[in-house]
Amino acid sequence: MAVEPFGFTAVSIGLAVAVLLSWRSRRKRTLSKSGAVAGFTVGLALVSTGMRGLILFYFYQLGTWATKYKLQQKMKLDETVEQGSERGATQVLCVSIIALSLSLIHAIYCGPELSIDFSLSKNQSLASHLTCGILAHHATSLADTLASEMGIMANKSPFLITQPWKRVPPGTNGGVTITGLLWSLVGGLLIGILYVITDWVGGTLPVHPIATISFASVCGLLGSVLDSFLGAVAQATYFDTQIKKVVHTSRGGIAIQLISGTNLLTNEQVNLVSTALTTFLGGWVLAPIFFS
Repeated sequence: MAVEPFGFTAVSIGLAVAVLLSWRSRRKRTLSKSGAVAGFTVGLALVSTGMRGLILFYFYQLGTWATKYKLQQKMKLDETVEQGSERGATQVLCVSIIALSLSLIHAIYCGPELSIDFSLSKNQSLASHLTCGILAHHATSLADTLASEMGIMANKSPFLITQPWKRVPPGTNGGVTITGLLWSLVGGLLIGILYVITDWVGGTLPVHPIATISFASVCGLLGSVLDSFLGAVAQATYFDTQIKKVVHTSRGGIAIQLISGTNLLTNEQVNLVSTALTTFLGGWVLAPIFFS
């Protein structure tokens, strides 16, 4: 049987996970002080609503490993990598606030975590929409992280998602590779597998392994594509011909060339918008198809 939201068990596990997450993030210097505080708060709140909140911890671990992978080589391609790998509170909230909001709504209005089933009562149908929205959210977050961190290491130069015939330097907003897209699928697939395991261990039965993993994989790919499209359109990317690196500010120098996009959104805002879109499309459009 699933644990009671905000009950002793859920809060105790949430507190332990939140302390571990914030402590490791500071020790490994993956989160700033404000990021660690935000991570502690979000982690405690998420896991207190149910065991599916542990997915945030899995995402953090996998994302950290991907970020650290061949870091020195990435620094040679993209200037922003040199600015440090610590994430702040804004970045933490952009990849968690939607999932946290839906989890709180689920806990307050639907109670303990329920198996995904759209054919039963209105209450369970709402719970299923919320659950699938949260699943789509986490799948998008990990998929985008893996696509960015692993895709930049692809052997071939990326192409601009809005102009597939145009090759762009690695690190360009909106630049994608087949390798990166495959990593997006892997990110969604991993979240799907972890969801199934978490539900099975936590007693939220029956689980739907094939539907859950397939759904998460598709949402991961969809979210990554949306993120790339928004990046290509709403983020300006420049190339500094002197240092031979991608930069994200014009600086007004004659050696700076605009590659793509316009300066409308920050990277965090793009992540938030793409995650919100995938959460809605996944939870309220795709989910009833996959779990019918």
